[in-house]
Amino acid sequence: MLFKRKKEETAKPKNIADILTYQAAERGHKKYLFFKDIVYTYSQAEKLCNKISRVLAFSGIRKGDRVAVMMDNSPYFIFSVFAIAKAGGIVVPVNTFLKDKEVSYIVNNCEASAMFASEKFKGIINKVKEDCACLKNVFSFDENAESWGAENVLIKDKNMSELPLDIEITQDDIAVIIYTSGTTGAPKGAMLSHGNLINMVEMAAVSYKMTEKDRFLLFLPMFHIYSFEVTIMFASYLGASIIILESVMDLKTKKFRDILIFKRPTVMTAVPSVYSALVKAKMPKLFIKFIYPVKIHLCSGSGLPVDIYNKFKKKFGVPLIEGYGLSEASPVVAGNTLDNPRAGTVGRAFYGVSVKIVDKDDMEVPRGEVGEIIAKGPNIMQGYWKMPKETAESLKNGWFFTGDLGTMDEDGFITIVDRKKDLILVKGMNVYPREIEEHILNIKGVEAAAVISIPDEEGDETILAYIKKDPDANVTEKDVKAYLKKNIANFKIPKHVYFPNELPLTTIGKILKRRLKEMVINGEIEGIK
Repeated sequence: MLFKRKKEETAKPKNIADILTYQAAERGHKKYLFFKDIVYTYSQAEKLCNKISRVLAFSGIRKGDRVAVMMDNSPYFIFSVFAIAKAGGIVVPVNTFLKDKEVSYIVNNCEASAMFASEKFKGIINKVKEDCACLKNVFSFDENAESWGAENVLIKDKNMSELPLDIEITQDDIAVIIYTSGTTGAPKGAMLSHGNLINMVEMAAVSYKMTEKDRFLLFLPMFHIYSFEVTIMFASYLGASIIILESVMDLKTKKFRDILIFKRPTVMTAVPSVYSALVKAKMPKLFIKFIYPVKIHLCSGSGLPVDIYNKFKKKFGVPLIEGYGLSEASPVVAGNTLDNPRAGTVGRAFYGVSVKIVDKDDMEVPRGEVGEIIAKGPNIMQGYWKMPKETAESLKNGWFFTGDLGTMDEDGFITIVDRKKDLILVKGMNVYPREIEEHILNIKGVEAAAVISIPDEEGDETILAYIKKDPDANVTEKDVKAYLKKNIANFKIPKHVYFPNELPLTTIGKILKRRLKEMVINGEIEGIK
């Protein structure tokens, strides 16, 4: 009798460098990445990343060296990340919407010695090379990149070894430096270790019932921690598949419908504005019932209005799973679960994470009272790169002070109230912009809203509301104030309401209030004089 030989078990990855090695051994022929008409298996991705890591090592990249990545959504971004990790380097994702001076700041600040870049950013990269003496090499996957000075064009070299480099990487080693958007001052580089990222995906695997059979739909920018960790690292750790769209704009095209029908994604990670658009999108009930394949919809990035939550659940028959996180937490601090979501909250403290709500003296407040959210866990960053003062202010006795205000109910469910720095004081009374924005978003015809304040002549603060309307809506300042008067105290009602054509947004659709306030003060956008 012939017996089938039992497959030897491969040790689960303890750092992100080993994720593809593990999956190639476990399910090498499985389809891993879908992009346009291209498909990569786990085995193909592992071999290619090993080759690229050797190019990096040959060019002088050593353990601990920083390597920046400025690329649009594509498999090449993912290959770059894993190759850098395999070479022992530290990945520094760069926001692709930044201008050359902003990119130069990041490259100089982290002292990146190399960079991966797409050909479309050649103008920016050439200026960055002039500004940054530390930048020795620029790598590209574009064969015509030599024309803009990329020193190394990464192609499939048949003679290069496909085996991984022998580099010892521990969980304490820094894997990624994520630069925050800089709500105050210069952007800060949050240092995330291999242990931070691996613990995060292991914790997510316990919290959510996703498996290697799932297919993740990725359309948010890959450089953002939300996409980077949840849609790339988590999916790869599970051995799942990733369907890559070039941008969120693809959701508005026939391409999205074809993806749903032919690629069959089961998990979507998105922000509230995307789910708001899906609520409004025309989809036949039969299509939703029999064809629409997505079963799990994760939501984060900004506050999810309860109205959108309820409409989405009614239309699609499944709840949105809202969570809360920050770059410094790799990124999840709290999250609703599939079996017990609660609308209007970001769920309970994530599995493995401790959360408290504290007052200005760092003392825990009674349940239901507003305070700053602080968190502790194996996912919390190691600190800010080259910023000891800011690190000491944010990390105290093992707790990370988020700067966000919230409440926790008796069941442990957390509700985000606002950013600590966005708090408005009107005649000594606290006003939370998010509360006002939530009410404004309930007004028919309102697409987005931002409430800010500017100092007045009496040393108090004047509340202003900026609203983006639906193109066909006829909402007026009088309508907004009348609605708010019925729902909130008079001292919370904005003194002026404006309707600009556009609002300054982050790459995931979050309104940049700091930039909006700057625009008002500088006279770049309509506001009180």
